[in-house]
Amino acid sequence: MKLRGYMSGFGNEFSSEDPRCPGSLPEGQVCIPFSSLLKIPDNNPQVCPYGLYAEQLSGSAFTCPRPANKRSWLYRIIPSVKHKPFTPEPCGNLTENWNEVEPDPNQLRWLPFTIPKSTEKKVDFVAGLHTICGAGDAKSRNGIGIHIYTCNTSMVDRCFNNSDGDFLIVPQQGKILITTEFGKMMVEPNEICVIQQGMRFSVDVFGETRGYILEVYGAHFELPDLGPIGANGLANPRDFLCPVAWYEDRQVATGYTVINKYQGKLFACQQDFSPFNVVAWHGNYTPYKYNLKTFMVINCVAFDHADPSIFTVLTAKSTRPGVAIADFVIFPPRWGVADHTFRPPYYHRNCMSEFMGLIKGHYEAKEEGFQPGGASLHSMMTPHGPDADCFEKNSSAELKPERVAEGTMAFMFESSYSMAVTKWGLETCQKLDKSYYQCWEPLRSHFNPNWKPSKK
Repeated sequence: MKLRGYMSGFGNEFSSEDPRCPGSLPEGQVCIPFSSLLKIPDNNPQVCPYGLYAEQLSGSAFTCPRPANKRSWLYRIIPSVKHKPFTPEPCGNLTENWNEVEPDPNQLRWLPFTIPKSTEKKVDFVAGLHTICGAGDAKSRNGIGIHIYTCNTSMVDRCFNNSDGDFLIVPQQGKILITTEFGKMMVEPNEICVIQQGMRFSVDVFGETRGYILEVYGAHFELPDLGPIGANGLANPRDFLCPVAWYEDRQVATGYTVINKYQGKLFACQQDFSPFNVVAWHGNYTPYKYNLKTFMVINCVAFDHADPSIFTVLTAKSTRPGVAIADFVIFPPRWGVADHTFRPPYYHRNCMSEFMGLIKGHYEAKEEGFQPGGASLHSMMTPHGPDADCFEKNSSAELKPERVAEGTMAFMFESSYSMAVTKWGLETCQKLDKSYYQCWEPLRSHFNPNWKPSKK
């Protein structure tokens, strides 16, 4: 499908109208007492162009400071308030119950999650959501959830709305066409998209499809501060894209289903029209996408190993300075040039939890076992690091400039929360690699009490 394009920028004040309805954005009203030439902006005119309804979507409290104030005005054919009552909907493997099973502090790794065959069962994006781990509580607007989606069919006369928080979606296999109230986005593997709280969307797929989702409650994703890096670097604002207005004026006599994730549960309501009836909109609260290949990589150019925070694409900040509810971090192709340095990731125990996924290729610290479409979780203060083969090879490697992670894209959802794994993650999915710990078993002592510094 050919899309009309995108608008560039992160958190900008955007405006867009479907070209089929020129002038559908209110331009302002003449301020009579002052001048017949003076117009004042008008978000909510008495009568909107084309007979549309004005509806505001607020992503922050009205009184938030201007830099954090998020809202958009939507001009739609029918307002979203017109629907039948919500009723409970089966949640499947989507959950916010972090006490289903006992805590497990072990290093955990999953083989690629199974995608259902379309010949056996039709599964769309919502039916294919599976929660693997998380922490906190959507009711108090404080926490995160990490989900896997595996599906094989498009959503038909169904859309999804997350009242609990934001979805950061990472496709791994198969592109997805996301229709939102703001327009359409095509998101392919090696791209990500963010659907912010309250935005209705539907997902079309083109075959067997799989990916990862980071959900955050109570905060929105933002670009990390750059500090001494300066004005440019990491994910540049101009590389983020948001959709342009597109609408359909479609009646659905058989009923259109709106699925609402609310307080960790699913609810559904019926209406007789498509929710994607926004003819024009303006504001700074939008869905957006980003291509990971545009990330400007910062790396060590002399010696030692920089912390992986230099690869942060987006962060959802907590109220504690410098501590994130969750960071989205990538490990992109780059040059390794550090002298006198063990170049792969170091051995580590962390006050943060680290969930990793692999979009494509081979992760440098574990070239075997960690596969595209799989995952790993190293929980708070659980030791982790390179496997034995990686350590031995890189301890004696010739330190010449080399390309690292060529053809690979691994990522990490890092969180300050101590995450619990669901029953689906530990048992039901049947993808937990119980032999994971064995990759460190061959590590042996190299200690030499008679070692002496070399004479210079």
